Amino acid sequence: MNNSHWLRSFAALVETGGFTRAASRLGLTQAAVSQHVRHLENELGPLLIRRPRQIELTPAGMALLDYCNEIELADKRLKLRLSDANSRSGDISLITPGSVGLALYPLLLGLQQSHPGLVIRHRFAPDPETRDAVLSKQYELGLVTLKPDDSRLVATSFIEEPLELVVPAGAAVAGWEDLVRLGFIDHPDGQAMSTRLLARHFPGNPGIRNVPCHGFSNQIALILEPVARGLGFTVIPRHARQAFAQADAIRVIEGGELVVDTLWLIRRAEWPLSARAAWVLEQLRKMLPFNQRRGGQRREVA
Repeated sequence: MNNSHWLRSFAALVETGGFTRAASRLGLTQAAVSQHVRHLENELGPLLIRRPRQIELTPAGMALLDYCNEIELADKRLKLRLSDANSRSGDISLITPGSVGLALYPLLLGLQQSHPGLVIRHRFAPDPETRDAVLSKQYELGLVTLKPDDSRLVATSFIEEPLELVVPAGAAVAGWEDLVRLGFIDHPDGQAMSTRLLARHFPGNPGIRNVPCHGFSNQIALILEPVARGLGFTVIPRHARQAFAQADAIRVIEGGELVVDTLWLIRRAEWPLSARAAWVLEQLRKMLPFNQRRGGQRREVA
């Protein structure tokens, strides 16, 4: 588009009302200001009606002045965004696994209600999609279950998420045979999570593949629905269980060592963490329980 020096000269000319005053404001000669305006008029057509001691804008001149004002406002917004002068307003973009997302999203909305200047963008996604979204700059922050080995990303431990064996509220579970009788409600990570956790609850078990599958859901908020209806059991992260509305219809089976996943916060390595993102993360850490343990039991961090 047009040279920024030409645009500044034109805006100063309109604001001061004369070439001499515009030149004085900008620290230029009157001839330089006149030359800048001529360059603009060569590209855009007549911009000014020159009268003795007065200038008047043509329709093209008025359009260009609006454009100059828009550029000035955009420049101010850019400087404000880059300076992080206000850490309580602006865009917060976070992409996470579904389970912890169920816990984080209401907290983010609460922050937005308290600070209406914030704009929350949150997406549920598996690890590969999360890494790609952060690398492609679609999201500033992401949470993944596996620490990435990628020099383009910075990964820091954010929260620990225990796995839980969840059964219908009225189900009696004393041994492996009871799980076989109940049947398994599967989900995209169900086989892997169940294999890890059930090895602690029922050492030497023949494996989750030997348990009848009574259902499958890829929607994290719906996985416990069939469990609540007595159709089977599942193994799921604690945050997903805590977000389930029908708490009275399900029960967590305690016992064995904890199996805990560490969730890793990732961002682009070359980007400094914005003051806004740092503040939001600080608030989330205050509101979320971390490093959860149960009654002195040992835990396995996966």
